[in-house]
Amino acid sequence: MDNLSLQYKSLITSCLWLLLLIGAYLVSFYETVSISELFLSLPFFIVLYFLFFTIGKLEIAYFFRRKIIGDVKKQVIFPVVLWLIYAIYLFLNGHSPFRDLLSLFPFFLLFPVLAFSSVGTSEKINWFDFFVFASFLLPTTLVNVQPKGDLPFHGDSFDSIYRISIMLVAVFAFGIVRRIDDIGFYPEVSLKKLWTTVWVWLAFYAFVLTIGVSVDFIRFVGHQENTVELVQKISLVLLTGFLHTAVFEELFFRGLLQNMLARRIGQSRSFRIFFIVAFALLFPLALVVGYTLKGGMQWFPALVTLLIFAMAWFIENRNIAGMGVYTSLAITSTLFGLVHYHAGSIVYIGFACIAGWAYGYVYIKTKNVFYCALTHALVNASALIFGLSLVK
Repeated sequence: MDNLSLQYKSLITSCLWLLLLIGAYLVSFYETVSISELFLSLPFFIVLYFLFFTIGKLEIAYFFRRKIIGDVKKQVIFPVVLWLIYAIYLFLNGHSPFRDLLSLFPFFLLFPVLAFSSVGTSEKINWFDFFVFASFLLPTTLVNVQPKGDLPFHGDSFDSIYRISIMLVAVFAFGIVRRIDDIGFYPEVSLKKLWTTVWVWLAFYAFVLTIGVSVDFIRFVGHQENTVELVQKISLVLLTGFLHTAVFEELFFRGLLQNMLARRIGQSRSFRIFFIVAFALLFPLALVVGYTLKGGMQWFPALVTLLIFAMAWFIENRNIAGMGVYTSLAITSTLFGLVHYHAGSIVYIGFACIAGWAYGYVYIKTKNVFYCALTHALVNASALIFGLSLVK
């Protein structure tokens, strides 16, 4: 099949995914949001989620590269268009995109594209890639830009134009401008990969239940809803959790950070220096995290960190996968858990580190952000699915 045929096929499958999501969007909000507001948001929803399902596909990436590589004026069109979509949406809902912190948003979108276009591309991952990653992710997540342009604008939402645009620019900058091919940001139907997603979720939650019940972190409370109401509620929680939280976090932690770390370590002669330095930094940090929170088991995050790195060391020394694959998994898993410090729960942080290992393992096996995001969404919805209460 030639490139043009692959591109057409890719666009058609994106449209099919989009039609399913439009149906879910309308069904989810037609009773709780005014018809005028719902249909005002719909064109923006369609454009952004079409890009969401399309931009990460390799055949589309190759098409864009041929058109824009080496021409910075063409490269900045994509982030500028995303900002215009956001600005128009805010104007239509009575807000100015130039007020206060909102004026930073175009700079956020342009930064990674301009950074990579200024230095050119290389087949090898270098430390500048990690600098761009951190310099892009930290401000966009720590700066509280409001309003974010929720879809729909008021009440509950699938996600916001702000977050969707951040994801799209990340895939565009790292995947197309920087030419990292294996991010895996696209929907894909595979029974084998779906099975990996499901069994990892069940294995992780069986482990969490065993430990969580024994330390009174998890309690069984059952369900109050009838079967139909419960199925509807679980479906909505899964879908919104997948789109709002899971895909965003999995793109940055697995599709970019874990991916780039594995490649960077693989370029070296040994994984050991990366392993030792990472453990020397993250183990004390896990101790600090545990002992600066109130409650028992303050040693738990550090113990989990120790076990994660011990497992990675065991696997690396047996050459089960490529060099650096499980060292990068240990690093990102621990970081993923520790950044949940805001949850204020020692046990929760430890479990989040283990969850990070589960999501990262799914990424290793599937090479697809959407499947590890599905595992993530299932984990987040598990309390509702199984009738549990988490005692944070």
